[in-house]
Amino acid sequence: MLQAIDKELEKQGLNQREFSELVVRLLDYGVICRDESQIEQQLYDRYLRLEELVADYLTVLGVRIQHDPRFQFVRLFPPGAQVPGMDEDQQQSGNQAFRSRLSQSEVALTIVLRAQYDKALREGLVDEQGCVMVSLESLAIAMKNLLKRTLPDNLTERKQLFRRLKQLRLVQISNEDQLTDGDLWLRVRPMIMSYVSDQVLSELMAGGDDGAEVVAAEGTAATGNADAAENAEAETAEETQAETAEDAQSDNDETPASLFGE
Repeated sequence: MLQAIDKELEKQGLNQREFSELVVRLLDYGVICRDESQIEQQLYDRYLRLEELVADYLTVLGVRIQHDPRFQFVRLFPPGAQVPGMDEDQQQSGNQAFRSRLSQSEVALTIVLRAQYDKALREGLVDEQGCVMVSLESLAIAMKNLLKRTLPDNLTERKQLFRRLKQLRLVQISNEDQLTDGDLWLRVRPMIMSYVSDQVLSELMAGGDDGAEVVAAEGTAATGNADAAENAEAETAEETQAETAEDAQSDNDETPASLFGE
């Protein structure tokens, strides 16, 4: 198999180290978004050259790939994951490998972000990258109305909550220190669509309860890479390294973690 990989890499003028770097990044973070950083731009462009080879390699593990060329992101799904918009993999049904759970607070925030994204989508308030802008104030109001929940008052807890979703590439935040400012605007990525299904969203919008059952049911449907969330702050540092040294692309991704979620 290594000989076949080397042969394909040679055609693209790449080597095993570059292929390994790409695959490890995908397995560790579970997602690559081209507009996230210079490093992810480089890795995404490399993925385009190696798309078929990466797919063949990950298929052996039962891992499926969602590639959105329009919005330029790649996301992995673990074996047996139920993915909105993708056919269920019957061969891997029931397989619980490579899973990690989001907390209920993280699930609740993800669901409300999905509802806000859907609302903006209907109103045509989507930019060229498929993203929508949501104010922190409107997000807090929507969370209270839909789920009878509130965002953490403590800034540290609030940062931790949003940092996890930022690491999953669901949102972009210009300044985490302003997360207590209702006038702060978040950029919600189209990837949010694959984290919460239309069925779950419809049940929430139609339901008259407090949404607790919906949050509990979605506990494993919007999961992500736990280890990557812990290393989220490394992104800023590694971007600085990329600008000052051509080969500074290691960014602590040397060991695949218990990785990504549904």
